[in-house]
Amino acid sequence: MKIVVAADSFKGSLSSMEAGTVIKNAIEKVMPDAEVCVRPLADGGEGTVEALTSGMGGKLEKVTVTGPLETPVECIYGILENCKTAVIEMSGAAGITLVPKQNRNPLNTTTYGVGEVIKDAISKKCRHFIIGIGGSATNDGGIGMLQALGYDILDKDEKQVPFGAKGLKEIKTISDKSVLPALRECTFKIACDVTNPLCGAQGCSTVFGPQKGATPDMIAQMDRWLARYAELTVRKYPCANANHPGTGAAGGLGFAFLSYTNAVLTSGIQIVLEVTKLEDFIQSADLVVTGEGRLDEQTLLGKAPIGVAKAAKKCGKKVIAFSGCATAGATACNMHGIDAFFPILRDVQTRSEAMKPENAGKNLSATVEQVFRLIECFL
Repeated sequence: MKIVVAADSFKGSLSSMEAGTVIKNAIEKVMPDAEVCVRPLADGGEGTVEALTSGMGGKLEKVTVTGPLETPVECIYGILENCKTAVIEMSGAAGITLVPKQNRNPLNTTTYGVGEVIKDAISKKCRHFIIGIGGSATNDGGIGMLQALGYDILDKDEKQVPFGAKGLKEIKTISDKSVLPALRECTFKIACDVTNPLCGAQGCSTVFGPQKGATPDMIAQMDRWLARYAELTVRKYPCANANHPGTGAAGGLGFAFLSYTNAVLTSGIQIVLEVTKLEDFIQSADLVVTGEGRLDEQTLLGKAPIGVAKAAKKCGKKVIAFSGCATAGATACNMHGIDAFFPILRDVQTRSEAMKPENAGKNLSATVEQVFRLIECFL
């Protein structure tokens, strides 16, 4: 029997590859002759760097960059050397968790560090990029990142505009004369699961600004400034489109990538499935196993297990899933490719107890073992 295991991380407990290895060992305990293949999985959000880098035989890099508040932060990213690809989570350089709640103010937070991470990867010969852009602290339209890559985002005195969304107000001209030459050789796959445009009622300032510390006055100002920035961008790059779905992601970083680099915005799970070539492994499998920390209605909205299930159903394969917990709404997963799912909690535990890696591993192992004992009864 050939089984493909592709589980997302059990957040706070087990990484993707750790969960996959636990599942593999439990299956082999019951079916020692089974051929079990573990593949990395993520949905483009937190954990993508670790999952893809470790699962694809890459290496982790650490670089000190300018954080969202202009103080230095250490950002970890991955390099897949065989395909000259860097795997980056923008939140490692400009994430909201890097900004204390009392200091959250998108007028001041910058994406400059994201550009510095990209520059570091380029210096290490990477020419392809997979970048997750969730969890940002910023609303600067990506101008900080562009400045780090050599774009001149200039004010009336032909000086670089200040960091943060407040810099948008000062933009008079945009020049690419000093851009890093290697940037034209680079391609970017941007993991983006939101469809918001850059501006307007569904734009980044209005929808995401409040969680980043924006007041109603700030929101109105930033929306106007971003619209002006978009106009200047279109004058330079006529194909730029501020209404394209996802341009409002990460405070307009999606717009910067689409307009100023060779980038595509796409579902995070689709990027991961493509890079890991999961479907190639599924085609010859008898059964597919997936999972994540929590199965619920949100699992249907671009989460990794449903991506795996869809790929499996294209190949006509059965899919079972394991999760730390499952809500009543998780039954909807049965209508979207997951044939059966199994929460792993085996006795009464507090949330913190259940999420301890050793406990999560034991619970996952024990549940997988019993499920496969049942499967073996019908073989």
